[in-house]
Amino acid sequence: MPAAVKGSITIEGQTVPITNPDKPLWPERGITKRIYLEKLAALSPYLLRYLKNRLLTVIRYPHGVPGKSFYQKNAPDPLPPFVRTVRHEEINYISLDGLPGLLWLGNLAALEFHPSLHYAGSSLPCEWMIDLDPSREVEPRIMEAAAIVGKVLNSLGLASVPKTSGATGVQIIVPIKQGVTFDELRKVGHFVGRYVTEKHPKLFTLERLKKQRGDKIYFDYLQHYGGKTLAAPYTPRARPLATVSTPLTWDEVERNVSPEDYHLLNIEERLRAKGDLIAKLPPQPVELVIAGLR
Repeated sequence: MPAAVKGSITIEGQTVPITNPDKPLWPERGITKRIYLEKLAALSPYLLRYLKNRLLTVIRYPHGVPGKSFYQKNAPDPLPPFVRTVRHEEINYISLDGLPGLLWLGNLAALEFHPSLHYAGSSLPCEWMIDLDPSREVEPRIMEAAAIVGKVLNSLGLASVPKTSGATGVQIIVPIKQGVTFDELRKVGHFVGRYVTEKHPKLFTLERLKKQRGDKIYFDYLQHYGGKTLAAPYTPRARPLATVSTPLTWDEVERNVSPEDYHLLNIEERLRAKGDLIAKLPPQPVELVIAGLR
């Protein structure tokens, strides 16, 4: 067995240990840990925006994709001095503040980042997300479904941003003002979900059990709640092609783009061209829709 390679890098005045930089993490893409850390650094101005001050769950792949993995909610021990934690419901969560902590997690082969949907110490949602979850591994209708939901939201006066999950699904994000509750958003979600399933019964379902969905796309408005997580915008995913959860334009949705089009090897070019599509959209008046439902 070859000897482990150890070293460190200094980022923002902090020393981050690095081990085995040549370890393959996405072998199909030729992405080693060294390349991954470079890509994480490039993603950090965008990814950290949706991780900071949230309760973070990561998925670690010590031997890369497709090796065994595990979810990590509790922060490992010992922690470097630049990594902050927040205690919540008996779990000691990591709450990232900056690039050193992100690269430290990358060195631990954390390949996916799933933050809470609320800030640490708050019970209010940061944004509203609808999760469109295919029942089939390959779902050619996922962009069609996203477009339908986007148009329904638009008819309610709500602009939104679709994003690939980086796996098979799509999430639709609506920025909101602080003060709206998870329960209020669930009521709007149920209203929209019921509408699209009645209008397109062969495409959508509100059935939570996968075995009872057939080939329909699950309109999941329940996952957006306190204590739950969804893949962060710009998180890499532990899929063979190193896909990245990527915000899209509605024109791209209409062109039926594939989630596999956006990955660690081309995401920097896209971000230079498009910027953060979510951050460009101001908070939407969901409170008016909530009031109308009452």
